Amino acid sequence: MGCGCFGSPVMKKKSPARAFGEVEGQLLQNIRTFSYSELRAVTDDFNLNNKIGRGGFGVVYKGTLKGGVQVAVKTLSAESKQGLREFLTEINTISNVMHPNLVTLIGCCVEGSNRILVYEYVANNSLDRALLGYTSNRSLLNWERRSAIVLGTARALAFLHEELNPPIVHRDIKASNILLDKDYLPKIGDFGLAKLFPDDITHISTRIAGTTGYLAPEYALGGHLTKKADVYSFGVLILEIVSGQSSSKSSWGGSYKFLLEWAWQLYEEGRLLELVDSELKDYPEDEVMRYMIVAFFCAQATASRRPSMSQVMEMLSRNTRLNEKQLTAPGFFPDSGGLKDKTTASSSQHCISSPMSITQVTAR
Repeated sequence: MGCGCFGSPVMKKKSPARAFGEVEGQLLQNIRTFSYSELRAVTDDFNLNNKIGRGGFGVVYKGTLKGGVQVAVKTLSAESKQGLREFLTEINTISNVMHPNLVTLIGCCVEGSNRILVYEYVANNSLDRALLGYTSNRSLLNWERRSAIVLGTARALAFLHEELNPPIVHRDIKASNILLDKDYLPKIGDFGLAKLFPDDITHISTRIAGTTGYLAPEYALGGHLTKKADVYSFGVLILEIVSGQSSSKSSWGGSYKFLLEWAWQLYEEGRLLELVDSELKDYPEDEVMRYMIVAFFCAQATASRRPSMSQVMEMLSRNTRLNEKQLTAPGFFPDSGGLKDKTTASSSQHCISSPMSITQVTAR
């Protein structure tokens, strides 16, 4: 409490950082903090009309800050497995991760039991709505835009895996976590959040969201998480982008198959181009074929046979000839909870392959 110039008592407004202990306050110095009442105001009391998404970690609302800046406000619904200080440490880390193909974290609200994150608003919502949703307009996504989405997502994953120290494994790469800006360029959302919550949250949210088929076999069955689990998911994502179909679609060619399984069958039969989205009227066949072959390398049943994301970037380039002799069957993980190919799964613990043999760089 302080005194005004006429002696009447004046309450000093606490800064958000001072609402915590000294250490917690220091953690918040590099990130903007919002009060709960402020975020209620910018979202019109979290009005359902402003709801723009929902995921395993919470509901997202569109909001408008003073000055007209639009933001995405994510109310985290899962209980953190960490204390306040650890939570703020992780949020502070995420806020310092900057890349053109990652959604920028603007600020947060940590007030009482509320855990809310404020992100930049991305104009064209998520890839699953643009490509896979009921109101999708796939014709807007020509091959140039789809290729840019694949490459931008790959760049961001390579950055998270190979340029950060410590690296970040996303755990939940899927179309709903790829946001599209006004030019339909991709930004990965929710990176770093999985570390804040129990391990089963990603599994639960993935199944509820109907995205069966994204999970690498070794992660889905044994909980073994490495960067290669993200690579697997990225491979499935490529096939979705090329085909315009969900990875969870289970009826192909009159039989019960998921997208990856059906794509591999077409590849073995020499009919892989049949997978290409009918909305794509004009596309470079060689390039589209190469992208799908890269998807198979990413989704190999044996994690050690999958390339790193920097190698994926190289494989997607025009100066790379893929060595398809190194290609083996992908690991299929249907919703029944078992691997389609048990032999492939058991061999994954023993088969080691040099990833450098996947590509052969040729001068053009």
